[in-house]
Parts: sequence; C-alpha cells; structure tokens
Amino acid sequence: MRIAHNDVALKNAVTTASAEAQAAFGDPSVYIEKFVENARHIEFQILGDTQGHIITLGERECTIQRRHQKLIEETPSTALTSSLRSKMAKAAIRAARAINYSNAGTAEFLLGKDGQFYFIEFNARIQVEHTVTEEVTNLDLVKEQFRIASGEALGYSYVRPEGCAIEARVNAEDPDHNFTPCPGVIKRLHLPGGPGIRVDTHVFSGYTVPRYYDSLLAKVISWGRDRNEAINRLAGALDEFTTEGVKNTAKFCAQVLRSDRFRRGDLSMDMVDSFVSRSK
Repeated sequence: MRIAHNDVALKNAVTTASAEAQAAFGDPSVYIEKFVENARHIEFQILGDTQGHIITLGERECTIQRRHQKLIEETPSTALTSSLRSKMAKAAIRAARAINYSNAGTAEFLLGKDGQFYFIEFNARIQVEHTVTEEVTNLDLVKEQFRIASGEALGYSYVRPEGCAIEARVNAEDPDHNFTPCPGVIKRLHLPGGPGIRVDTHVFSGYTVPRYYDSLLAKVISWGRDRNEAINRLAGALDEFTTEGVKNTAKFCAQVLRSDRFRRGDLSMDMVDSFVSRSK
C-alpha cells in the first residue's frame, strides 16, 4: 500500500506497486482507493440466520495497529455518537442482507475525522477480536455459528452490550526492533488472571514458536464496568504476561494502554509508530 498526494507520486506508486504485484503474483493489476487521513478502523459484528434474521452486536474499534495489522481492539468505540453508531450499524446490516448472509460476519469501515465512513470489506468468518464482543454481550459466538449452521433461528432481535471490553494481541515479536518476529522455545510461560481477565492461547512452557506462521501467541481480554476499569485491568494483566526465551508485545501494549492519548480515546493508525519512534 502506498499513499500518493499528487500526480507524480501517484504515477510512481502505481509503477512500483504494479511491478511488485507482477513479481509476487504474476499479475500486475493494482487498484486505487481514496486515502482517508487519520482514519479510525471500526467494524461491526454481524449475526445472520438461515431464516433471514440479521442483527449487529455492536462495533469494535480496531485502530491500534502495527504494519496495518490489528494489535489492540475494544468495544464500544470512543469515536461513535449514538447517531453515527446507528448509521454504521444499518450500513453493516444492509451489506449482509444484500448477499443473504447467514453466519457470524464482520463489516469493516474506515471512519474519517469528519464523521464520514467508508466500507472496506466484509469478513465472512469469525474474527480474532470476536472475544471483546463476547465479553460485553455474554454470547458465545462460536456456539452461535453452530446454531446457525444447524438451521436454528437466532431467537433474539437485539442484544444490549454491557460495560467495556479490550483485547491485546500478544505476538512473538520484538517491539524495539520494528516488531521483528521472534521464533524460539518458550522456556517458561506465565499467564495472567484475576477479575475481568480472559486469556485465549495455544502455547505452553516448552512450546516452540515456529518461524513459518502468524506470530500470535495469545489474546488477553479485559472487561470493565467502564473503559477506565477495562484499561487498568488489561494493562495490569499484560505486565504479568511472561514468555521466557521469546520476546513478545505484552509490555508494549500495556504502555499504549496507559498513555494519556489512549485514555482520552484519541486514536489513529499512526499511534503505534509514534510510540516506537519515541522509544528509540
């Protein structure tokens, strides 16, 4: 992905991207999209059954990213008013209804500073960050997928989220060196716990982190009666997360969570870059 602010930059970007596409995929095709400056990444969780019932379970804020990959997700978003939330939810449902969608799915948008939002994609699957929706709705979304697949009706038309939930992805990466992957053996693993804390993971002490796949080690999720409580709980849990022998992003995520900017809800996709540059 490249940003072009003028005709010359656009020509160079298309030429370079086309050459890369040809070399990597044997297809030089590229496409151009509007660049939304200082955008926020907002997505809506969809559930649709085979009887035509489609609802949203609220939004997830996925703006905190590194290399265009999500790192911290939360619900609700601090960027949405009730009116904007309603508009985006209706757009998400409209997209799902247009394809007669049944399953759990996610409609993803970019939100500009001017309140305009733009459709990115529709993910026809469960998302990594579905956990934060589960925490505020008390629904098991994987179970709901099985119910839908077996032909059952949803049985509800509205679910009211309660509280705030935040997820941090703990990756086997070195934040001090541009999030370089860190494969190796986890000599000792310590997972956090406590009120309002959930950890989803597949790793264990002695586990070998391979170099061939996604670097995700675990998801640490907090729930709080309000956003501040959720932040404090998650930051404290991440302090405890230990993978001796393999570097991880837990402490970095805790640093982001505790920052004044995050607490204010003043988020943008360049936020991680600003933390990295300050630490150098």
